[in-house]
Amino acid sequence: MPSDESADERRAIELLTRVTYGRVATSMRALPFVAPARHVVHDGRLVLRLHRCLGYHEACDGSVVAYEADNLGSGAEDVWSVQFTGTAALVEPTQAQLAAFGPPPTATDGAPLETVYLCVEPQFATVHLLDELPAPGPVRSATEPPLRVI
Repeated sequence: MPSDESADERRAIELLTRVTYGRVATSMRALPFVAPARHVVHDGRLVLRLHRCLGYHEACDGSVVAYEADNLGSGAEDVWSVQFTGTAALVEPTQAQLAAFGPPPTATDGAPLETVYLCVEPQFATVHLLDELPAPGPVRSATEPPLRVI
């Protein structure tokens, strides 16, 4: 991030170091898409690991993307969500970054994982803190009739 980063941007980076996965969003062939990605924080930038075979990295490379990560559903007392918006570029990660990622999964959607890496230079960040979340309601079973839209 630029040296004039705000307190929110510093807080967002700090929160991102607490989780390992998030979602990258941009558009591909004029349609929006969201894809899961593993991330590490390095020098105020995000380095993302994606599955090459899905082609999402091609849509992201050189484009403005949004990256979101959160600790929703973690059971933590302090629940938060962070979103970064910035330009993504294909990169070759350093050995230190590869070590920080840890071993990749062996497959994605049944296909052997071929990794590709993007660096996101955040332009701005948004941090949302959620207070006093209610307890989760009952989960609908697959056998229940669908909800009726009125």
